[in-house]
Formats: sequence, C-alpha cells, structure tokens
Amino acid sequence: MNKKIGVTSLFSSAGIGTFYLDKLDLNLSLSNELLLKRAQYHSFLYPNCLSIAGDITDEKIFNTLINKHKELGNEILIATPPCQGMSVAGKNDPNDVRNLLIVQVVEFIKLTKPKLIMIENVVQLYKTKIFVNNELILIKDYIIKELSSLYKHIDFYTVNSKEFDTPQDRKRALVIISNEKFKMSQPTPITSVRDAIEHLPSLEPGQCSSIPYHNAKTHSDRQISWMRNTPTGKSALHNETNYPVKTDGQRIKGFATTYKRIEWDKPSPTITMANGSISSQNNVHPGRLNPDGTYSDARVLTLKEIFLLTGLDDTFQVPEWASENLVRQIIGESVPPKIFYLFLKENKDVLKKFNK
Repeated sequence: MNKKIGVTSLFSSAGIGTFYLDKLDLNLSLSNELLLKRAQYHSFLYPNCLSIAGDITDEKIFNTLINKHKELGNEILIATPPCQGMSVAGKNDPNDVRNLLIVQVVEFIKLTKPKLIMIENVVQLYKTKIFVNNELILIKDYIIKELSSLYKHIDFYTVNSKEFDTPQDRKRALVIISNEKFKMSQPTPITSVRDAIEHLPSLEPGQCSSIPYHNAKTHSDRQISWMRNTPTGKSALHNETNYPVKTDGQRIKGFATTYKRIEWDKPSPTITMANGSISSQNNVHPGRLNPDGTYSDARVLTLKEIFLLTGLDDTFQVPEWASENLVRQIIGESVPPKIFYLFLKENKDVLKKFNK
C-alpha cells in the first residue's frame, strides 16, 4: 500500500485553503505561519501536522523548515505569501518586504525540489515587480528565471473561486510548477448565496440560533435602521430616506459597496478581512422583505454564513479560545479550500506517479 503523499504549507495562516486535502489521501505534515494565533489555529485543525510559528526570513526558522521538509519526504509545496503588498489597496512598492517573500519561496524550492509547487496569491502578483540582486523584475519573470532549469512546466493561471464549487466571486493567481504536466480542473456550475445560506434561520442583530456559529453580531440602532430600509443587493447610501448620516446629521458619502446588502442569486462578492463591519464593502445579509416594507437580517453575515460562502462544510470548527474577530480575519484572508482540492482531484492520476 502506497504511503500518503506529504505536503508542506508555507504562510499557512490557519490552514483554510488546505482543509480538504485529507479527502485526497494527502498528508499535510509541515506548515509555517508568522503569526502565533494563526499557527495555533492551524494546530487545532491539524493536530498531526508540525506547525512552526515564526518568520521564514529568520535563517534558523528557514533552515528548520528545509530540514523538516526533507526529513518528512514531502513531495508537494503549497505557498500563499501575504498579498497586502501586491493588492489593489497596496502601493506595489518593489521594496515592500511582503512582496520579497516570494524570494524565500523560490529559495525553498531550489533547496528541496518538491515534485509539485502551488503558489497562490492575488492576481496583481503577475504585474508586481521586485528588486532582486539589484535588478527590477516582474515576480512572474523572476520565477521563470530561477526555476525553469529545474522544472519543465511553470504555468500561470488566473482562477475564480466561483468556478470551484464555491459561492464566492474571488479571483486569484495560481502558479503550478512541476516536471509532470498538470491540467486545470473544469469550471463547476455557479452556486449562489441563496444556494448556500437560504436554509439558515433569519436573525436580527444580537440574536443567536441553535446552529453552531450562526449568531448575529450587534450593531448600533442607527445602523440597524439604515439597513432595515435597504433592499437586497442595494447600498443604504442610495436610500431616499433612512440613509447613513454622521452624528451631526450630515449625509455619509462613500463607495457604493459600503453599507450594502449582497444579492441572493449571485455568488457572494469577495469576503474580506473587514467582513464584520457593516460599513465596509458587501458585508450585509441579503435580507427578506417584511410585510411592513422593511427588510430582515439588518446585520453582517454570521460566521456560519461566511464559512459556507467560503466553501467550508459543517465539519469546520472554531477553537474555544478564538475570538470572533480573529476568525473573521482568517476567513477574509483565506484561500477558498475547494480551489486546491478540485485542482488536485482533477490530477489524482498524475499524483499517483509521485509514489512510484
């Protein structure tokens, strides 16, 4: 009987993106995450995985990861370096240390030579330049320059989680590196917010349910009033009355995605780290029309709702010590797990070669 193929995850956060790997008989046995709380969450989800917390640019930690990866005989590397330096909100500074973390990933690859590498990031990855060895170079070109002598196939994909059986519109860059030819999985039928969460009971702000993690956050009376008068898919900023105002009564101005209810019959917009803020982008429940003309569920999505919209099933759990804010941040920065799962499932016959 063949042993399970070992997987190393760098910049793992809590391990949301790798949540379904065990269904493919893959063994996530080594991970690294800078932030301690996220590393502890990872250990909660993967008690049999060696989770090393700390800075991968620290030579001692980097060397420990190299040695453990080799010792475990892991064949797959998944790397999801922080994307804030490359994101639309960022400044794309070629000297941003977060962008330079890709150099650590490349050095790790050169020293360990995994049979499959999966690098995931924001789509801006392909347009971001970094300074390496006194040269300004696109990250994409840097990867090719450093690794094309080691690997036959370096494929750059732009994927969207809504095409991976996930009711969320989230575009990502996915780089696949191997000496075997891997193919991209076929797009799945689109699933909507309605498909994912309509079965859950309606909740008003502050209410709880008997369903784990389906409990509504509290909001101010003013915010509740604004959102009760906001239709599905609309922003309270566009209300003719009951629109958001400052404490002095002045009308609040902002992006059309703020104070906004998401739509029932489309995938959710991208879930961000600010998903607990009613005033941030696309965070409010779609709502149901009440007999009096107002709309129900005048609140941000519950944890359970964002779990389902990220593609996490009922087996996903939260440790007792984790705050709601931490969980919301972890989900907002995560890779929807069915991206890795469906890609690897599509290529299970290729993976079998790794055990020969």
